[in-house]
Amino acid sequence: MCLLTSLDARVYPFIDPSPLFAAKTFASKVVLVTGASRGIGACIAQHFARAGASLALVARNETLLNSVKAGIEQEVPDAQVLTLTCDVRNSAQVSKTVASTIEHFGRLDVLVANAAVILPFGIPLGEVDPDAWWETFEVGLRGVFNFIHFAVPHLQKAGGCVVAMSSVGGHLRLPTASDSSVSKHALDRLIEFVPIEYPGVKSFAVHPGSVMTDMALRSNAPVPFDTKPELPASTVLYLASGKGDWLSGRYVSSLWDLGEVEEKFRDAIVEKNALVQKLALP
Repeated sequence: MCLLTSLDARVYPFIDPSPLFAAKTFASKVVLVTGASRGIGACIAQHFARAGASLALVARNETLLNSVKAGIEQEVPDAQVLTLTCDVRNSAQVSKTVASTIEHFGRLDVLVANAAVILPFGIPLGEVDPDAWWETFEVGLRGVFNFIHFAVPHLQKAGGCVVAMSSVGGHLRLPTASDSSVSKHALDRLIEFVPIEYPGVKSFAVHPGSVMTDMALRSNAPVPFDTKPELPASTVLYLASGKGDWLSGRYVSSLWDLGEVEEKFRDAIVEKNALVQKLALP
């Protein structure tokens, strides 16, 4: 599948965000990003701001959120940025966060569910702290569900979309990484349900590539870093722009050249309903 093979895969022409920046494509749109206080989430927020979007940035750390906001406002002086502290596991807090976004901006067009945690690599099932193992699901699966639940009526009204940050790990069986693998596997299936139950809302489960974030470094997983946050940020911007709507309800990797995917595989993907969770014979 058209894999970008560079050890440092970069943004390629098909998803180049420059035209979206220049045209301020998202000028009338409101984008909510969870896990926005650092790493991939902060980069995604910056990309949307450069493309003209108004932003609701969500995380637990208010200081880091304000730092991201200041950085965006320095680069995009007219950016409209709202920061909201929230524990994505807490449905009452999520409800209030979405309501505050609507109260402030009057609408919601894009939900980027990026918040996640991961356990350190190397601890097998029988030795891991069961509460810590389950926290990966609480943040990375329940947290995504919570935001979809409260955001989807507004997204439906706007004809908007959900982008959830997934992982290729959801399709692997890497020993001692079961918390991440199983939760991302379930997340991919959750994303499939959004356009099934709300046909006017697009959804995408996006593998960002292996990016050197604080969380990735803490996990100590034996996986080489293969890209920088600008690649998944540009991928998310491309999908949210409506150019990749045919991929709605599916798993998408930032490491695929989406231009080649569309040219060579689109018909087969649609015909076979591929890039979704299913059992198949070889």
